[in-house]
Amino acid sequence: MFKYLLSFLIMASSMAITQVKIKYEKYVLPNGLNVILHEDHSVPIVSVNLWYHVGSGREVQGKSGFAHLFEHMMFQGSKNIAKGDHFKHLQDAGGTLNGSTNTDRTNYWEIVPSNFLELALYLESDRMGFLLDALTQDKLDNQRDVVKNERRQNYENQPYGLADKTINETLYPPDHPYHWLTIGTQEDLTNASKEDVMQFFRSYYTTNNASLCIGGDFTPKAAKELVKKYFGELPAGSKVEKVKAWMPTLNENKYLVMEDRVQLPRLYLTWHAVPQFAKDEPVLDILSEILSSGKNSRLYKSLVYEKQIAQDVSSYNSGGEIAGAFAITATAKPGITLKQLEDEIYKEIEKIKLEGITKRELDRVKNDHEASFIYRLQSVGGFGGKTDQLNAYNVFVGDPGYFNKDLERYKKVSKKDINEAAAKYLKQNGKVILSVVPNGRLDLQTKGSEESK
Repeated sequence: MFKYLLSFLIMASSMAITQVKIKYEKYVLPNGLNVILHEDHSVPIVSVNLWYHVGSGREVQGKSGFAHLFEHMMFQGSKNIAKGDHFKHLQDAGGTLNGSTNTDRTNYWEIVPSNFLELALYLESDRMGFLLDALTQDKLDNQRDVVKNERRQNYENQPYGLADKTINETLYPPDHPYHWLTIGTQEDLTNASKEDVMQFFRSYYTTNNASLCIGGDFTPKAAKELVKKYFGELPAGSKVEKVKAWMPTLNENKYLVMEDRVQLPRLYLTWHAVPQFAKDEPVLDILSEILSSGKNSRLYKSLVYEKQIAQDVSSYNSGGEIAGAFAITATAKPGITLKQLEDEIYKEIEKIKLEGITKRELDRVKNDHEASFIYRLQSVGGFGGKTDQLNAYNVFVGDPGYFNKDLERYKKVSKKDINEAAAKYLKQNGKVILSVVPNGRLDLQTKGSEESK
């Protein structure tokens, strides 16, 4: 009884209007650095979150992997900070830190006790302004080898690890910056000269291409003084032009197959979709959840539970700043071919196109999305926390307080929207179909596959 009452209350809550209230102040230094301040005195900690508007999407053909390489190089010491001391200083202060790179941005964050705010700002400013002063050929060679080894471990020697590479190289033309993995190619990393990578840093790791967010237990007056002290005198770089959306198209299906050291065959279906913050992005996000999120989702229920032909199934909509993709992945159970999986997936997609979805399905996914959105904001720092999200909105839409507008995009999605998006984007023709099969088992691939190079 309580289970059903809880379910009813959750479904009914979809009628409520959640309003996120996160106060912040934004200002811009004369050198172009965007600064966002968010006070939160609930715990005596401070988060420093710094975004550079650069990822692999800013790279060019033949010079890939530079953005991710600098994610590593930024921890190798700068003019006034010895190699290894960035970690040491923060960890000795009881802080935590990390960084990441994707196609469109690189972010770094620290979470420290409030009395160490100045330390965190000093460390970030020194590597922003003076990293190249300490960049040696030995450091570059060392981190180049680290990244190449990371690529081997996470992609080349990982089961199914080169699937994304193969898909991207077919989905996007060679000169499209989403054609290659963010980690780059082994050849490009090997061939990168010291001057190549230094020029990349000068172009993008500048005050006028960065957004600094401070959140937590501090006073704005003190924080502004520290920001001015450590960042105010850093020079601006050259103007960074805004990237333009580039959505390629496929007019026919591209069948690919890879033999790999795996036990079970896996199917990948990938369509072109839309960039992030495009009108149909929330519709496609919700569609992907309806297809594969939870045991009651369309594909899980059909392929894994009822027909028992799939070991697992997932789908996602991935919108980048330049382009986007919608993907479905399913691993076959022993004795099942990928053609069987492919046919059943198409049947479920066609059901949505012809019959639509139920209100219950839509409400469930909307509630899940809203809950996840709110839960992420319980943390002031780290990946997905308040400071990270303030920076994300600032960098990509120019409005740090985009929270409620973003939520509203998802609340407005209707059953009709889902139906139309499935028909518009999940077409029978115009997708990449990749079969990853055990070595020597090409018979398990989907019909029409041709061996990829």
